[in-house]
Amino acid sequence: MQPRWSRPLFLVAAVYDGLLGLAFTFVAPTIFAYFGVTPPNHYGYVQFPGLLLILFAAMFVQIARDPVKYRDMIPYAAAFKASYCAPVFWYKLQNNIPAMWMPFAWADLVFLVLFLMVWRSAQAPAVATDRPARADR
Repeated sequence: MQPRWSRPLFLVAAVYDGLLGLAFTFVAPTIFAYFGVTPPNHYGYVQFPGLLLILFAAMFVQIARDPVKYRDMIPYAAAFKASYCAPVFWYKLQNNIPAMWMPFAWADLVFLVLFLMVWRSAQAPAVATDRPARADR
């Protein structure tokens, strides 16, 4: 049985990643300037991940429609979150990452844990069989 909060969780994740994706796709220079972070030598390096965020937001909407039916997509959602958290926390341990990236890593870590909780609990309902029960003699 899936948690009651699983559908809202994936909708929140969709909005969160969708808005971040739009921001980094269309206003990345403003974001970098606001945080005082040196931008990459070409904004395509930021726009591509921004578009991936939008793509994953669409996947989160699909999962939110029916987390049990789309349970097989949840590990990809969790892996997506882990693929951001891992390098950010690694570079943080080395004191080699702008603080701008840390709130996103903490948010993604929370999403990662919650996604795995939903994945673990979102089991498909048992299928009834037409076979009669075997009586032990």
